[in-house]
Amino acid sequence: MDLDALDKSLVEIIKIKNELRSIGYQDPRYDDIEEKLHDLEDELMERYGEEMEQVIQEVHDRLCPDTDVLMPIAYLAKSYVPAEGEDGSETFDVDLKEGVPVILDEYPDQLTRMVLLPNPPRLIVQVNREKRFLVWPE
Repeated sequence: MDLDALDKSLVEIIKIKNELRSIGYQDPRYDDIEEKLHDLEDELMERYGEEMEQVIQEVHDRLCPDTDVLMPIAYLAKSYVPAEGEDGSETFDVDLKEGVPVILDEYPDQLTRMVLLPNPPRLIVQVNREKRFLVWPE
C-alpha cells in the first residue's frame, strides 16, 4: 500500500469534513461540498479499501475479535483538529470521544474506540476518553 498517497487522500477527506462542519447545512455550498466528500470517500475505498480492510481485520483479530470490522471510512472521525507534526508538517488530532466503538479483550468493561488518523496513516485506540495508543502500524 502506498502510505504517502493514502495519507494525501485522508488529509483531503479530513479537510472537506472539517469544512462541512464549519459551514452548516444552511450554507448554499453545503451540498456541493458534501458531494465532493462522498466522491473522495468512494475514491479512497476504490484505491485502498481492500488493503485497509485487511489491516483493520488484522487489528481486530489481535485486539478485539468479538467486534465486527466496518468499512475503512467508518473509522474516520466526524471532526479533526488541525495540529503540527513533530517535523512541522500539517497533521490532525481527534477528540478522545471519536472513533468506532470496539470491545478490546484487554479492556473488556471500558469504553474503547478505534479511529484512523493521517500523517502518517495510523489506527489508534482510545480508552475511556482518557488515553490512547497506536495499534497500526506496529
